[in-house]
Amino acid sequence: MMDADWIPFHPNPKTPDFVVQEGAVDAHCHVFGPVAEFPYAPERKYTPCDAGKDQLFALRDHLGFSRNVIVQATCHGKDNRAMVDACRAGGDLARGIASVGADVTDEELADMHDAGVRGVRFNFVKRLVDAT
Repeated sequence: MMDADWIPFHPNPKTPDFVVQEGAVDAHCHVFGPVAEFPYAPERKYTPCDAGKDQLFALRDHLGFSRNVIVQATCHGKDNRAMVDACRAGGDLARGIASVGADVTDEELADMHDAGVRGVRFNFVKRLVDAT
């Protein structure tokens, strides 16, 4: 269940008043769940509404962006499956940024690279992560 103070995504966003340049990239966006398939991390600091890859891609297209860089949401912790799934589904239109721990394996990194992940996220925002 999402946090009571979480504002769900707008079901009918306005089209921008300007034309986004061809080839423009949404360089920082997230997928949230769906929780039934991609559970949120027990250590999360917030619980959003489900807003998976289908909603993200529909928003990208509606706003006029050509591609996405999908950044691992902290509510999913180091379980990158939702982000990787979205990158695979997005094909050449999506790339990803993962959150990993010191225990990540070369095989896991190679699999994420094959899905389109091209970087890792280091999050130092105290309200979103634990002391480590």
